[in-house]
Amino acid sequence: MKKFLFYNWLKAARPKTIPLSISGILVGSSFSVYQGFFDSIIFILAIVTAVCFQVLSNFANDYGDGLKGTDNHRIGPERVVASGLITLSQIKKAIILTSALSLVFSLTLIFYVFDDSLLNILIFAGLSICSIIAAITYTVGKTPYGYYGFGDLFVFIFFGLISVIGSNFLHTKFFDHSVILLAIIMGLLCTAVLNINNMRDVENDKNSAKRTISVQIGFKYSKYYHYLLICLSISLLFIWLVKFDYSSNFVLIIFSILILLRHIYKVFQSKFPIDFKPLLPELAISVFLVSVLISIFLINESHIF
Repeated sequence: MKKFLFYNWLKAARPKTIPLSISGILVGSSFSVYQGFFDSIIFILAIVTAVCFQVLSNFANDYGDGLKGTDNHRIGPERVVASGLITLSQIKKAIILTSALSLVFSLTLIFYVFDDSLLNILIFAGLSICSIIAAITYTVGKTPYGYYGFGDLFVFIFFGLISVIGSNFLHTKFFDHSVILLAIIMGLLCTAVLNINNMRDVENDKNSAKRTISVQIGFKYSKYYHYLLICLSISLLFIWLVKFDYSSNFVLIIFSILILLRHIYKVFQSKFPIDFKPLLPELAISVFLVSVLISIFLINESHIF
C-alpha cells in the first residue's frame, strides 16, 4: 500500500519534467564557469530550488486541471487527480508544502549569495515569490493565465530569461549582456516543449475552454509556430557560435543543431494531435541534451577544467 501511495505521488511530481526545469540553470552556471566564476553550493541550491518550483507547478497543474475537468479526456499521461488516485484535498496540501519548501530553498540560496546586498536580496526574493505564484496560477484560480494563452510567455520568461540570467548572476554578482542570447535560446526551446504539449491536447483543451495558443490559432498554424520557435533558436545558436570563431569544440553545438533539426522533421511528419504524444518527452529530453552540450562547450572554452 505504501509503495502504491509513493508511486501516485511520484506520478503527480512528473519526474520526466525535471531535466527541462534545470536546463536553464545548467547553461547559466556553465556560462559563469566560462567567465571564471563558479560556486558548487550555489549550483546545488539553484538546482534544488528549480526542482521544487517544477514539482510545485506539476502539483498545481494537476489540481487546477482536475478541478476544472480539463484532464478527463486528455491524450497524454493519466493525471492523478482526474483519475482519483489523489484527492483534491491531498494535492492542495502538497501544493502548500511544496510552496513552503520552494521558498525555504530559494531564500537559503539568496542569503548565501547576497549576504551584503539588501537590494539584490529583495530583487531575488521578489523573483522567487513571483515564481511560486506563476507556478500555481498557471491553472489555479478564477483567471488562470494558462487558460488564456499566456503560458508560452511565462515559460519563455521563467525557464529562459530568469533561469539562465538569474543563475548566472548568482555566481558572478554582475550582469553580462552576452548571456542574454543563451537565455533567449533556452526560452524558445522550453516554449516549444509547451507548444508540443498544447498541440497534443488541442481538441481536449478547446472543449474545456482552455484557450492555449494552439487552440486560438488552430492545429495547422501551431505547427508553423513550432517551426518558428525551433528555427529561431537554431539561428540564434549559429549567431552565438560566431563569438567562438576558432573553437575546436564547435562540433558540440553542431550536434545540438542536428538534434533540433531531427525534431523538426518529426513534427513535419506528424499529421494529427495524437502523433505528438511521443514527441513531447523526446523534445524535453532533446532540450536538456542541448543544454548539456552547450554547457560542456562553455566549460571547455573556459580552459579551467
